[in-house]
Amino acid sequence: MAEAGARTAAASTPDGARSPIPDWQPLQPQTLVDHAIEAIIAGAAAGLILPGDRIVEVDLARKLGVSRVPVREALRLLESQGVVVSEPYKGIRLRPVTNERVSDLIEARIALEASATARAVTAGRNRGSHLDALRAAVAEMELMAARGSAYGVAVADTRFHRELCRLGGNSVTLDLWETLAPQCTIIFGLATFGKPMAGVVEEHVDLLAAFEAGNIAVIERTLDEHITVMNHAMDYEAIVTQRRKERDAL
Repeated sequence: MAEAGARTAAASTPDGARSPIPDWQPLQPQTLVDHAIEAIIAGAAAGLILPGDRIVEVDLARKLGVSRVPVREALRLLESQGVVVSEPYKGIRLRPVTNERVSDLIEARIALEASATARAVTAGRNRGSHLDALRAAVAEMELMAARGSAYGVAVADTRFHRELCRLGGNSVTLDLWETLAPQCTIIFGLATFGKPMAGVVEEHVDLLAAFEAGNIAVIERTLDEHITVMNHAMDYEAIVTQRRKERDAL
């Protein structure tokens, strides 16, 4: 999303000179680069492109109906976020998803989200209107599950966990979580091919209830069940292999 910048207006100083005063600028619409990034992550979460697939800049630009310039910049930014990898003589590929890689992401997420939820409860940000964004994310997840949209569920899932981190009130924790968010969105999308989407929704309903109840030990157990246990029970490498077979058979 584009950030609000500042424009200047003239104002008088005591000596009569004119000096600039910062003022707000309206938010700008998403750029083509933003749209390209969203399209790539959406395609990965929905299984249109799969971990390990090569991404050819000119082909992707043609499919998205844009020039190669925004696609090139989008891929550069996604590489910095760990979503794609560039290898000599192999080009750019969607980062492979292995069970080991997912396990590493899980370990990082648990550390960040357990800390954030504990801080949120201590500060009393697990009640009332503080929960509005979490409830909205669950409602969106439920709607997307009813539509069978893997990407829609993944985006709402990401929104839910981002909000948990935001409620913790630690900007560094939130920044660190944001570095994982694009990869997590892709993993969340792949997960919908390994278990019912309704089950994904139910896990978040349970987590929201535990968070609102405010028992930190229970929240940590529920978070661990949701993030660690449920993900370790899934074979992401097998999911990717099966999706590739199904896609290539079309």
